Amino acid sequence: MKFIRSRGNPAVKALVKLAGSSRERRRTGSTLLEGERLVRAYGESGRRAEAVLASESALADPGTRAFVEHFPAAARLALADGIFASVSQLASAAGVAAVIRTPEPGPMTKPLPGCLLLENIQDPGNLGSILRTAVAAGSRQIYLSRNSVFAWAPKVIRAGMGAHFFLSIFEGVDLGEVARLFGGRIVATAPRAATSLYDVDLKGNVAWLFGNEGAGLSAQARGVAATQVRIPMPGQAESLNVAAAAAICLFEQIRQQAGR
Repeated sequence: MKFIRSRGNPAVKALVKLAGSSRERRRTGSTLLEGERLVRAYGESGRRAEAVLASESALADPGTRAFVEHFPAAARLALADGIFASVSQLASAAGVAAVIRTPEPGPMTKPLPGCLLLENIQDPGNLGSILRTAVAAGSRQIYLSRNSVFAWAPKVIRAGMGAHFFLSIFEGVDLGEVARLFGGRIVATAPRAATSLYDVDLKGNVAWLFGNEGAGLSAQARGVAATQVRIPMPGQAESLNVAAAAAICLFEQIRQQAGR
């Protein structure tokens, strides 16, 4: 394990830049995971990190030290507490982090039933929550339009709680092309749709389409949906958070498929 106590160290400068710059993350094809729980989830997915790093105070705990020393990584770095804090994007530094290569999903193939098409999702917390829900619901593929938030931004990863490592995430795609490749029915949510979610048969080959937090779906995106549904809301709210809407839809589909 390499100990670093100088802020001028090139590795530290690279880490600070990676943590704070979306452009740098895209350029290098790498990103930063923070917190032992998230780093552990990455290791349990069978992948190897570029580097695992920990603060000196975190390494004082024997369990944390053993975790870092045995974690699958090309390099291990011990950082002085102040330096680790300068790298961390969390208000309270977690003490453990890892630099990973952004997984490549490979060439886009035929979309699978239960996949999610997401248009212009902007909030990192929303996207992370959607990914977490998708994994819980058994979805395996996510397709993001060109103007969506970067799926591998640290805030998205933290909100996803490890969901990223169990999904094929395709970014910057043409959702119309995805729809043409899909052999089933695409269902979109729209607050003023005539049909209730609970009146639609979701037991077949279905994919989901969700739109931007404020603007909803564009006219072009709505055109690729075979069915538009609304989520009944007897209360005073005009609309639901897109992550909440996705959760309701995916688990209604599960309920129907289970025959309940």
